[in-house]
Amino acid sequence: MSPELIIALLAAAVQGAAPILFATLGEMLSEKAGVLNLGVEGVMALSAFAAFIVCHLTGSAVLGLFAGGFAGALLCGLHALVCQVFLGNQVVSGLALTIFGVGLSDFLGTPYVGVGTEGFRQFAVPLLSHLPMLGPVLFRQDAMVYLVYCAPVAVWFLLNRTSLGLGLRATGEMPAAAAAAGLNPQRLRAFGVMAGGFLCGLGGAYLSLAHTHLWSTGLSGGRGWVAVALVIFAFWRPGRAVIGALLFGGVMAFQLRLQAEGTNVPSSLLLMLPYALTVIVLVFSAARAKYLKTGHSAAPAALGVNIEPEG
Repeated sequence: MSPELIIALLAAAVQGAAPILFATLGEMLSEKAGVLNLGVEGVMALSAFAAFIVCHLTGSAVLGLFAGGFAGALLCGLHALVCQVFLGNQVVSGLALTIFGVGLSDFLGTPYVGVGTEGFRQFAVPLLSHLPMLGPVLFRQDAMVYLVYCAPVAVWFLLNRTSLGLGLRATGEMPAAAAAAGLNPQRLRAFGVMAGGFLCGLGGAYLSLAHTHLWSTGLSGGRGWVAVALVIFAFWRPGRAVIGALLFGGVMAFQLRLQAEGTNVPSSLLLMLPYALTVIVLVFSAARAKYLKTGHSAAPAALGVNIEPEG
């Protein structure tokens, strides 16, 4: 391949990684607080529509971005309500959230299929965009890609360098000890779920405001499920999530390039590549946990375990 094609593929990999990384970091926050959220796919789908419709009606991509984030936070707030107040099963609630979010977004978005919106456009960062190799790949992107560069650092700092992050992690590991220390595990879990939902919502907003610039059904395209798998692959660490997201973004960009080149490989097999990689990643992660970590999991100890509300 020519250098120009390699640079184009790498730039496309970064773009493909952006929504997955937003969603992965959001799910990681939720799980660090002890709440498993399998509704990421539905959250991304409904947030993508919310971002699109607000941008379409107001002409403001920034308002659309916040609408997507808040839609994700509200939808995940429903998940927190079911699991933390009514003590519902986290797996069932998450699956219901996926069905609800995907179905509602498709229903509301049917009149707008194929309708375009301005959204975010690519622009070059002065000086940095002229760096050899890195410039065209990293610094000739849209504003949401530049935002996702900061997200892993922000999540790492929150979890490891703030009292709020310490409380979230304590709630995910041992809620009783967190309560004994004077913390409120229910509120901390609700915050983790909704903050994670906001990040997932940004991932959904990226799809309609920066990736396609129009609305179409099935826009999330399974990325929410990939994000859930990447949390396991990353061992609940934001830095490793970046590597995983770039890996999946690269595979998605590669299969699109192969389709555009008109290869003899059936398109259905090419579309399967990212999700086949998801299965491989899960198998690899399970094997690593078993053989390299002597059976100990990096998952929060109280993940998926509901706690009784106070009073």
